[in-house]
Amino acid sequence: MEKSAASTEPQGPRPVLGRDSVQVPDDQDFRSFRSECEAECRMECRDVPAETLYDVLHDIEYRKKWDSNVIETFDIARLTVNADVGYYSWRCPKPLKNRDVITLRSWLPMGTDYIIMNYSVKHPKYPPRKDLVRAVSIQTGYLIQSTGPKSCVITYLAQVDPKGSLPKWVVNKSSQFLAPKAMKKMYKACVKYPEWKQKHQPHFKPWLHPEQSPLPSLALSELSVQHADSLENIDESSVAESREERLGGAGGEGSDDDTSLT
Repeated sequence: MEKSAASTEPQGPRPVLGRDSVQVPDDQDFRSFRSECEAECRMECRDVPAETLYDVLHDIEYRKKWDSNVIETFDIARLTVNADVGYYSWRCPKPLKNRDVITLRSWLPMGTDYIIMNYSVKHPKYPPRKDLVRAVSIQTGYLIQSTGPKSCVITYLAQVDPKGSLPKWVVNKSSQFLAPKAMKKMYKACVKYPEWKQKHQPHFKPWLHPEQSPLPSLALSELSVQHADSLENIDESSVAESREERLGGAGGEGSDDDTSLT
């Protein structure tokens, strides 16, 4: 099946690329990202080709099926043939406030391997919402490495500022429980994806075929880098874990229910 490993030490945000202006990553940025992935959370996926995992991570409609933490996610605009801007909001463990991000996402096949990575940007039509905490992706993404015709290894790199002083129980749960659980759920989603995709626009893959993209084009000049220090800092350090979360919660990453993947 799969093996996963995640660091149990919280990793603070690290500055990436000294980014002051919005730019589409170039080849050097992808190489730097690849080297950053060497010591991060990794999972072996047997019976899952690298191409399938790459499709699953791109397919926004399928994500709504398998990612039980998602509240809302959608693509906003296209920047280049391999870069776009999108919105993603997700549920946090109760009673913490839920988070959202606006990110510039870019992707690149590298032989039999693939990289998908993103960082936070400001979009004039999508300011922070009062009901959510706007988090910041300094640099986040996936490195998918093929290990055979039907196997691969995925590495997850997350340099994120959640904009808040999080309580210790959140840090422990995220590193020891949520990350491996999320990776396990992703693996199950990959196994079921080929069958699901055959019933849902099987030939529609704009991440592979840019001419299929229905997104409007957007100029980089319309965007600016989202710096963490310009957002409200929410202090949730004293928030106690709810009884529901201690017992496993209703849904969320504690659930292995995958009946929705049909």
